[in-house]
Amino acid sequence: MSPLDIVLLLLTGLAAGTCGALMGIGGGVIMVPVLTAFFAIPVKEAAAASLVTVIATSMAGSSRYLKQRMVNIRLAFLLETVTSLGAITGALLAILVPPYILYFILSVLLGYLALQQFKTREIEEEKIKHMGYKNVKEDKVARILKLASSYYDLAERTLVEYNISNTGVGLIASFFAGVLSAMLGIGGGVLKVSFMNQLMNTPIKAAIATSKFMIDITASTGAIIYYITGIVNLAIVAPMVLGVTSGAIMGATVMNKIKSRRLKTGFALLLAYLSYLMLRKGIYIYTGMLLPGP
Repeated sequence: MSPLDIVLLLLTGLAAGTCGALMGIGGGVIMVPVLTAFFAIPVKEAAAASLVTVIATSMAGSSRYLKQRMVNIRLAFLLETVTSLGAITGALLAILVPPYILYFILSVLLGYLALQQFKTREIEEEKIKHMGYKNVKEDKVARILKLASSYYDLAERTLVEYNISNTGVGLIASFFAGVLSAMLGIGGGVLKVSFMNQLMNTPIKAAIATSKFMIDITASTGAIIYYITGIVNLAIVAPMVLGVTSGAIMGATVMNKIKSRRLKTGFALLLAYLSYLMLRKGIYIYTGMLLPGP
């Protein structure tokens, strides 16, 4: 591998780590297309390298968010338990349902979530300023499990207190997020952030931080399996980990200083991009026609 390749891998990791920390995702959506399209790395090897580096970005990002008290740890463990059950179910169902149907369903879902995030970008800040998140009545499950939490918003310079609502609906949504993630081989970060924010009354920043913390758990398991099977290419992983770690620290440091409406706008664009990728994959599997894209 040439010095130029090493530098490019480092920069790819830097971009993926920054985006991952800002959006509450692993960063694989950036790394896998770049590795396969520009470095001609086989998709399985790219996925393995991506998953290993995701651990670095998640640990670096979530550690910063934990220090800032932005992670809702109780909510994270609750949702992760249900998501894991969904992932097991999805792995078992993967052979029964045609993949293109799932890609089309996920494309529509991501498109809808993108529109919702974009439409509510101004409402988010109004709710923060007028204690809208605290005034929502928490449900019985959230009250028993003490899921209500708070964090200090550096952009708004205020303490944001919030109650969790619709816990049952959120758990069901998280289960199906796990099913789709396992069946299609995608990360569930974008779905978890959307469900926490749109369904469960979690502010976007807390949802991003909590999602980042949850990725630590799921990515570690998958990375161990890839490493045992010998698919991980350390020559690719090493420079990417350096870039991802730096990017994650940078992203997690500045995220709380960014206005919530800008984060929601960026997140909506990410969802729209992923919606297109899922549609592209579905059409290719069903018809053999390949739309433009990575």
